[in-house]
Amino acid sequence: MDEFNKIIVKGARENNLKNVSLEIEKHKFNVVTGVSGSGKSSLVFDCIYAMAQTSFYDTLSTYVVKNLPKINKPNVDSISNLSPCVLVEQRKLGTNPRSTVGTYTEIYTYLRLLYSRIGYPIYDSSYFSFNTSKGACTKCGGLGVELVVDLDKLINFNLSLNEGAIKHRTWKVDSRYFNIQKSTGYFDMDKKIKDYSKEELDLLLYKEPTTFMNQNEGFVQNWSYEGIVSRLLKRQVDSRGLQINDYDKEFFKEDICSSCAGSRLNSQALEVKVHGKSLKDLLNLEIGDLYDFILTIDDIEAEEIVFKMKKDLKSLIDLGIGYLTLNRSVGTLSGGEAQKIKLAKSMNNTLNELIYIMDEPSLGFHSRDVNKIIKSIKDIVGNNNTAIVVEHNREIINSADNIIDIGPKSGVNGGNVLYNGNLLGIYNDENSLTGKYLRNKKSIFTNKKEIKSYYEINGVNINNIKGLDVRIPLNLLTCITGVSGSGKSSLVRYMVKHDDSLIKIGKDNIGLNSRSNVATYTKIFDIIRELFAKENHVSSGEFSFNSSGACPNCNGAGIIKMDMHFLGDVKQVCDVCHGKRYKDKVLNYLYKGKNINDVLEMTVLEALEFFDNIDIKSRLEILKNVGLEYLKLGQTLDTLSGGEVQRVNMSKYLVKKGNIYIFDEPTQGLHLRDIEILKKVMRRMIDAGNTIVVIEHNLDFIVDADYIIDMGPDAGKNGGKIVYEGYLEDIIKSDTYTAEAIRNYTEI
Repeated sequence: MDEFNKIIVKGARENNLKNVSLEIEKHKFNVVTGVSGSGKSSLVFDCIYAMAQTSFYDTLSTYVVKNLPKINKPNVDSISNLSPCVLVEQRKLGTNPRSTVGTYTEIYTYLRLLYSRIGYPIYDSSYFSFNTSKGACTKCGGLGVELVVDLDKLINFNLSLNEGAIKHRTWKVDSRYFNIQKSTGYFDMDKKIKDYSKEELDLLLYKEPTTFMNQNEGFVQNWSYEGIVSRLLKRQVDSRGLQINDYDKEFFKEDICSSCAGSRLNSQALEVKVHGKSLKDLLNLEIGDLYDFILTIDDIEAEEIVFKMKKDLKSLIDLGIGYLTLNRSVGTLSGGEAQKIKLAKSMNNTLNELIYIMDEPSLGFHSRDVNKIIKSIKDIVGNNNTAIVVEHNREIINSADNIIDIGPKSGVNGGNVLYNGNLLGIYNDENSLTGKYLRNKKSIFTNKKEIKSYYEINGVNINNIKGLDVRIPLNLLTCITGVSGSGKSSLVRYMVKHDDSLIKIGKDNIGLNSRSNVATYTKIFDIIRELFAKENHVSSGEFSFNSSGACPNCNGAGIIKMDMHFLGDVKQVCDVCHGKRYKDKVLNYLYKGKNINDVLEMTVLEALEFFDNIDIKSRLEILKNVGLEYLKLGQTLDTLSGGEVQRVNMSKYLVKKGNIYIFDEPTQGLHLRDIEILKKVMRRMIDAGNTIVVIEHNLDFIVDADYIIDMGPDAGKNGGKIVYEGYLEDIIKSDTYTAEAIRNYTEI
């Protein structure tokens, strides 16, 4: 029976995996770790999860399968003893503005039932849904927000109308509408807008349509004048889909709906009360406070509803996201918060013999709250389930029953199982890079760098931050820390929105697709194509697989993707170009004895040896300096790991000076070794005269910062303040959650 207590993988060759075979203990807490790009995700998601899903699909009818997400069968000889898999990943919950924490968790459904059963006056449950015509606010249609004109974007108050105070092109000087404004006689066209009286400003902005008549040209002429804001608002609700609407939106901003105050519900739904509170009151309560309120309800008609709500709310609180509200749009949640919500749904599952596959569940969580994640995973395993967790966090690795280390390095130099066993074993394994970093404890070095000037932003008001003044030292590495929900991301969002000069770097900055590769993204390929074109006296377009040089059979993709309907997609190497993407005649053109495909197959290091061109070499050196010397120039961006994407993205900015760069948890997906590389890259950026601001929870990163801004003291309504700001070495003397975590983590 022992062999049935192990998942047995044989011959896994997905992506960079080197014919991997291993056994994974079932009913255990397994952590899979390794450097970025080593093959962790290929093993866990592309092999184990994919095999479980495709095997499950085989038990269903084709009618059912054709409506399910497509899963391609993995490149593996066999995986035996699999159970049904539950995937808990970092992917956000979507951007649908109608989807909220309440609707996604279905707690809102139970709230609606509660109000329809014991609320007064009594209405049907559909009257409490903002996604139905019966319950939705009539002004915002159930979105909770409305578009309002941003006067600062529309008008330069320091100019007169004759000087072009109206920034919108429709009212530019000497335009038709400008001349209409002039002809009304309402305005002194040379008067600065800032000097207008309230009455004059109302005429300019909000005047309802008024018909005028004159005979200046010798005949009667009728025309209409309307205030600028009034006209723009009417155009936004025009149902004809006018192109002008897209341009107009540049002058609008989202604001809380003035009718429903963001509750999304109409007045009829909001008049119903339970224990003196409307549905709006409960939707805007933090989940922890909502749980306390639900405990006070003792009504036999609501007994089962209350029982279910208590259970679901408690799961969210136990995972450390009790600071959220049910009315929070899921599009505003971080990847970590989204994952915790998915995990909370799994915690209430009474099934067993499942395999839970998780992708960095520690993401977005302060050290204070990581123990809650660990407890949740252990509870799931304790219910006779299996956990396979891709993770880099020290605390989670140290809590695992079993550790699988993939490596030794990244890309073509990875893809092997280096270690598979308990924690003590990896600590003592001299060949494991993970073991080496786990053994070494960090120290804080006293090295207070002189602060010459600050970047300041005052009066920050967003979410739980009220009137905060912030100072960030220039030319240093500053970490914004604090417990989850304390206001870190809100602060950065406010800063970026109010200052276009700040540069926020993240995965969103890079397009991950099979048509973009390392060479094209870094612009090296433009230079390479010009070199080939000049050498062979042809157009540079011949050397683009997205242009005239592309293989006509696969259109430059190198593969033919066949849609097998309910069986998923099958990819085959193009039988014309054999995966090289180009026409035969293009491959006959040479540069220094190599064709264009040979060059794309080169690694960064090989290309550095091959090319003499200064521009190419300088850009390749940057890729080498960020630890990506092993990548092939033609490697497509959609095959890179999270850590590799982060560093390719950063390579663009290494040559720039005098900027302020903001990163939101850049250690996401990074091994302890990769974090060291990341810090070195950032130091190079700082040495070049830049300033770096990082939101971070990872203590390996935090203890090498120059300056700390610690938000808190807690989450939600109990956060939003700066509880410490100053040099890193001084935070250990303070009394914050971050200070406590640093003291516990380092050798002091």
